[in-house]
Amino acid sequence: MAWNLYRLGRWSFRHRFRVIGMWVVLLAVGGAGAVFLSGQTDDSFQLPDTESSQAFDLIKDRTDVQADGAVARLVVTTDGGGALDRAVVEAALKTATTDHVASVADPFTTGTVSEDGTTAYATITYDRTGPELSGADRDALTEAVTQLEDAGLTAAVGGDAAETPALSHTSEIIGIAIALVVLAITFGSLVAAGMPLLTAIVGVGLGILGVTTLTGFMDLSSVTPALASMLGLAVGIDYALFIMSRFKHEVSQGRDLEEAAAVATGTAGSAVVFAGLTVIIALAGLSVCGITFLTQMGLAGAATVAIAVVVALTLLPALLALVGKRITSGHLPGLHDIEPGAHERTAGRRWVRLVTRHRVPTLVLGVAGAIALSIPVASMELALPDDGSRPADSSPRQAFDLIAENFGAGANGPLTVVIDTAQAGDPVAAVDAAVSEIGTIKKDVAAVVPPATDPGDATAVATFQAQLEQVRFATITVVPESGPSAEATKQLVRDIRAGLSDLESATGAVPYVTGQTAAGVDIAQSLSDAFPVYLAVVVGLAFVLLVLVFRSVLVPLKAVIGFLGSVGVSLGATVAVFQWGWLSQLIGIDTESPVMFILPLLLTGILFGLAMDYEVFLVSRMREEFVHGRGARESVVTGFTHSARVVTAAALIMTGVFAGFALADDIIIKTIGFALAVGVIVDAFLIRMTLVPAFMSLVGRPMWWLPRWLDRLLPNVDIEGESLTRELQKAGMAEAPTR
Repeated sequence: MAWNLYRLGRWSFRHRFRVIGMWVVLLAVGGAGAVFLSGQTDDSFQLPDTESSQAFDLIKDRTDVQADGAVARLVVTTDGGGALDRAVVEAALKTATTDHVASVADPFTTGTVSEDGTTAYATITYDRTGPELSGADRDALTEAVTQLEDAGLTAAVGGDAAETPALSHTSEIIGIAIALVVLAITFGSLVAAGMPLLTAIVGVGLGILGVTTLTGFMDLSSVTPALASMLGLAVGIDYALFIMSRFKHEVSQGRDLEEAAAVATGTAGSAVVFAGLTVIIALAGLSVCGITFLTQMGLAGAATVAIAVVVALTLLPALLALVGKRITSGHLPGLHDIEPGAHERTAGRRWVRLVTRHRVPTLVLGVAGAIALSIPVASMELALPDDGSRPADSSPRQAFDLIAENFGAGANGPLTVVIDTAQAGDPVAAVDAAVSEIGTIKKDVAAVVPPATDPGDATAVATFQAQLEQVRFATITVVPESGPSAEATKQLVRDIRAGLSDLESATGAVPYVTGQTAAGVDIAQSLSDAFPVYLAVVVGLAFVLLVLVFRSVLVPLKAVIGFLGSVGVSLGATVAVFQWGWLSQLIGIDTESPVMFILPLLLTGILFGLAMDYEVFLVSRMREEFVHGRGARESVVTGFTHSARVVTAAALIMTGVFAGFALADDIIIKTIGFALAVGVIVDAFLIRMTLVPAFMSLVGRPMWWLPRWLDRLLPNVDIEGESLTRELQKAGMAEAPTR
């Protein structure tokens, strides 16, 4: 592989204009697709074949009504200044009504007016999902709010029909700014620092344009392009950084620019390929979960990482040829380039000497610290994000808080129990039995609203019977006392399902519990079921890949165990900040809320790939020293010394990129960015740069043990560049420049 990558790097250097032109054309094609073919994103986060989704499908099949259509909750209050004027509220509701509104629940008819008459909320349902709403639908809601405010009232709109915050590029700008500073310090030159940034921007730009184009052909969540951007920018800079640092090293050894670019692509490029493969495996492996939105996120991220690898291997050598000797000049005052001859004086060598000299205390303290920081995971609660996690000054959050204060937290997320009476012998009796059973559940139930609100009203009962005969299902609304994301509400879902488990055998009617909280419970269960399979597939494939790369059993095993520590600390910090509220103001959080439901599985996939990045970059240099004749313990020190500065820069850059996304307004992106920032910095500095050298120096030569029979079976991928060295020696280029 190293020899083939060497040839690719040389070819890209020599054909610089052809390579650059190819990437420019690809960007232009991607841009055209994003402009003319893109569509809307969809954040519904529903799973087919779950009980909550089956209920929606049943309603749609029998009534042709989009049961999971968008919902807006228009809240209006006088702020304690007297009772609401019904005419004013109804006029505003009329303004909010568009052709896509399926129904409007008038608060004065449905009883959603506070006891003192000062606050009310109306539920507006649409015949399409939130992303499918037109600008006119949202404008009508805005106009209704303005109309109420002009009348001296306070109004706010919540629900998934409310305007969602537009994704800005501030996060990317913050990440790029941090990367530029770190790269400038690392290379001592703005010209050299600009090369990894430029290639990363090209790679992430092409990835984002491709994902944006796909929104016109499939339903993608708004998190998908953001995740692709986050990962593409982080790994794109890191991969180019590793090749650039090797290039600068080769130039300092006397090679000409073309040969240095080729050798850097053949050596550091090999590590880039295998590091990229581990990330791609981890992300693409999300598809084994069978959960559509996770599959989309994983494949989009994997595609962007693959693009970043190809860009680093082709566009970077071409840009180096274009810049020429300017890449080695233009040093910034007070900053120094990487000095390969000064390793004895580096902080990296001093650190690894300290760690390996005191390896047992280092291991004990490091492992104990990781365990302590992971303790909050034991109390982690997972939930779908709701309006209660939005910023306090946003309209959806204000609506959420007003409803909770005046009607109880559960009014923000009522449960819907759908009773399918198609096979029931006595449909009315079956529905009555369901209502009666739900009525026996007292814990966390604020109200139960049966389909026929007044059993003593003969007209109402007759109407209900006729309706039941026509659609063959009935709906019962259960209002919890606790909020949508509360653990008590999730338990209520489980209690209702358990209480109605015998309804089908007794009456022939089939019950379904649905709603936002019920959907969250179903998704959480699906994720829990999929997690062991995902972990086995991804870790198994990555383990095999690392055995292939390092030709060792203990190195991959140590890498996987270390990764578990990184995930534990990352999730622990996320629980402490988001769920417990510790230091939450630092990243713009003003409320405590459960952890985002997809985070554990998504974090595991992404962080595993990124952790193996640093494992490959750091340990491959140690193996290179070992293969070239150094002792096992000395190869740890020497390999670490060669890699420490670059790995440190890469980790700081990646942490900076993710930290930029942790400052975003969207709670999902904020959570992912924060968790990844913590995970990367812990994995790089605690696990890879502290515990790994301590453990490897403790074990010594057995660290590189591989059974002979397995050694014969495995192909030699030559990540340390032995074949490249032999080929260069044959050509007389191994020790001296060609010109």
